[in-house]
Amino acid sequence: MGIRVEEDLLGRIEIPRGAYYGNQTQRAYNNFKITSRPIHRELIMGLAMVKKAAAYVNYSIGILDEDIKEAITKACDEILEGKLHDQFIVDAIQGGAGTSMNMNANEVIANRAAEILGGAKGDYKLVSPNDHVNECQSTNDVVPTAGKIATINLLHILLEKLDALKEMLIIKATEFDDVIKMGRTQLQDAAPMRLGQEFKAYSSAIERDITRIKLSMERIKSVNLGGTVIGTGLNAHEEYVRNIVPKLNKVSGIDLKQADDLIGATQNADDFVDVSAAIRVCAVNLSKMANDLRLLSSGPKTGIGEIHLPAKQAGSSIVPGKVNPVIPEVVNQIAFNVIGNDVTITMAAEAGQLELNAFLPIVFYKLFESIETLITGIETFLENCLRDIMVDKDRCRSLVDHSLTMVTALSPHIGYENATKVSQEALKKNRTIREIVLREELLNEERLDEVLEPYKMTKPGIIGGGIGES
Repeated sequence: MGIRVEEDLLGRIEIPRGAYYGNQTQRAYNNFKITSRPIHRELIMGLAMVKKAAAYVNYSIGILDEDIKEAITKACDEILEGKLHDQFIVDAIQGGAGTSMNMNANEVIANRAAEILGGAKGDYKLVSPNDHVNECQSTNDVVPTAGKIATINLLHILLEKLDALKEMLIIKATEFDDVIKMGRTQLQDAAPMRLGQEFKAYSSAIERDITRIKLSMERIKSVNLGGTVIGTGLNAHEEYVRNIVPKLNKVSGIDLKQADDLIGATQNADDFVDVSAAIRVCAVNLSKMANDLRLLSSGPKTGIGEIHLPAKQAGSSIVPGKVNPVIPEVVNQIAFNVIGNDVTITMAAEAGQLELNAFLPIVFYKLFESIETLITGIETFLENCLRDIMVDKDRCRSLVDHSLTMVTALSPHIGYENATKVSQEALKKNRTIREIVLREELLNEERLDEVLEPYKMTKPGIIGGGIGES
């Protein structure tokens, strides 16, 4: 293919002849070989949306010629259609507060626009990356805005998955509502409950996650676009500052709002910390659920064994027939990663100095990773685990019947002291609560059946005592 040579303030640099990127992108590519991963697809889309909106506004206020506007917006549309993404080569983690990714976008769009106008790649006389594509902009308002667009679009996908997860948990709650099991606190028997209640509680946690994420998504819709370098709007036309966000809303389909304080919005990355925190809490809830499923399915013969997770693969290279809870285990690991990413995002936001945070590239890299791994993790959790969970009703009921905590329901009827004695004897002599109560004639059989009915214990009230449900 050959090479072309471009020149900038640092001198001459060789670039592949067919590349749509230019000298600044090439230098960044040479400098930042960190992750071997380019910037995220949604971030590329966000950058193209900003550049397209800027071209429209700059033309409307008379500072960009129509033919250049048309070429720039056509180049942006091609990127939004999925083309030219291979020309975004700068590493996801980069120094320079995102200047490299901004210039990567500017150069690709400028070279493609020049080509549309009949020019050649690398000849920036027709369309300049800085003077035309980046007109009235700075890396410092373009990159945060593009990052917020990307975040919002990814969060929409995550919310769809969480809605599906919540609905599946509600379905399971209904399916298991008649299954009596032992509820446990601190891994010790506590009180009878319905397995359906356990799954309903999981769905409630996911509902709270959905609410938190939606709230954080509303906050992140505030953008500093129009503030340019430090939020003062230097080099941006007043009409551009007034019109850029409304135009971007039409391009992006998102209801963004220009920040009331553009300087404050440029200085701080707390909106991204807010989103990351909501994602972290969601990961914690998912991991806790996965922990529970691993415990409840433990065994299958020597553990709790109340539920059966679908067998997905062999669990051991040495133990024949062993099947492990691999899907909950991967959900746990996703959560560990998300929690670690949240720490990175928090520290990156904290490390901002004065009028700019230079560390948004790592914020985006970790935030997008967290959202995407949650999306794929929820998908596999749903399809490969939750959908086909089975319950061992006999095992659940047997554990309830042999639990000493059944004596709790007897306390209001035979007194705490008698209930304690019954519990101690049952434990010491491996006898059931029922046997001892009947032998000691503390209650007759009919009354005992009523008091020790486990289903009634899953609702409020003193059973048979006239309080709550009887």
